[in-house]
Amino acid sequence: MALKCGIVGLPNVGKSTLFNCLSNAKAQSANFPFCTIEPNVGTITVPDTRLNKLEELVKPERVLPTTIEIVDIAGLVKGASKGEGLGNQFLGNIRECDAILHVLRCFEDDNIVHVDGKVDPVGDKEVIDTELQLKDLETVEKAISGAQRKAKAGDKEGIKLLELYTQLKNHLESGKNARAIDFDDDKWDLVADLHLLTVKPVMYVCNVDEASVKTGNTFVDQVKEAVKDENAEVLVLGAGIEADITELDSFEERQMFLEDLGLEEPGVAKLIRAAYSLLNLQTYFTAGVKEVRAWTIEKGMTAPQAAGVIHSDFEKGFIRAEVMKYDDFVALGSEAACKEAGKLHVEGKTYVPADGDIMHFRFNV
Repeated sequence: MALKCGIVGLPNVGKSTLFNCLSNAKAQSANFPFCTIEPNVGTITVPDTRLNKLEELVKPERVLPTTIEIVDIAGLVKGASKGEGLGNQFLGNIRECDAILHVLRCFEDDNIVHVDGKVDPVGDKEVIDTELQLKDLETVEKAISGAQRKAKAGDKEGIKLLELYTQLKNHLESGKNARAIDFDDDKWDLVADLHLLTVKPVMYVCNVDEASVKTGNTFVDQVKEAVKDENAEVLVLGAGIEADITELDSFEERQMFLEDLGLEEPGVAKLIRAAYSLLNLQTYFTAGVKEVRAWTIEKGMTAPQAAGVIHSDFEKGFIRAEVMKYDDFVALGSEAACKEAGKLHVEGKTYVPADGDIMHFRFNV
């Protein structure tokens, strides 16, 4: 599934450094605005220790983890909604992403220039929020004009859309992101084709110094307070530390480095898993001697839809799914043992897979 997260933020907050750590791509990283001109795209694997356990039990010829795409998008400045700086390009790139990783500078360093001359993560957040809201407002106002013409002609759908668009307009004009409006699912469906930027799910990534990577700092506290009503996740990591970790050659060296900092795992591992969750994704597995593989599906998908991720023929000709729970498989040690213990279940077209299900599909085309 080609779902992607866009890394955004003001210039010089650590976006490209973080992107390099995530993807091992060599996005240029420099101490001046607009270093990133074209969006860099990296396909990254999602850390999942369950794959290691399945490999140990099944001993397959190969193991394939699941992946997501991360896009490093050019830095933004005030006026982007009107085309200032790289505004039009930035807004076009972010529109193509499914979720936003908003990096905020939460550290002091006189050697790294801040685009506004001071460290103010909440102010930085508001700059980008404002530009995205202004662009969405422009989109909604155009939609209102179209809906008004339909409403005047007595078109029922036009009347309904005009009401919804007007609510959106008032909400955006109050300085709030569209994702915070209290719409039912059917109303969201009606406004989906507007492709609003501030509807996208967001995670705020607080980039801190080494001393703050475990407990945070006052900047992080300010961010948490500012976003407490947004239904958004806040993650704390040090992009500089993550860069140091990627330079170490062996797993043992990396573990020692993390232990010295009092950390259990790299921050990017937490970030990738959090991004996966932010996209409303989950994993199921196929496990056989040829291959153990993780597959990405959206939460709530049915078994035929999950099968279709492997191949469209699997969905078209779906007959049934044979399902084992991951914990049962690990506890019993094999598929044969699961069958014998009655832990392999046959499920039909209405079954909704749970995260971690191990599945085989029967189909006929």
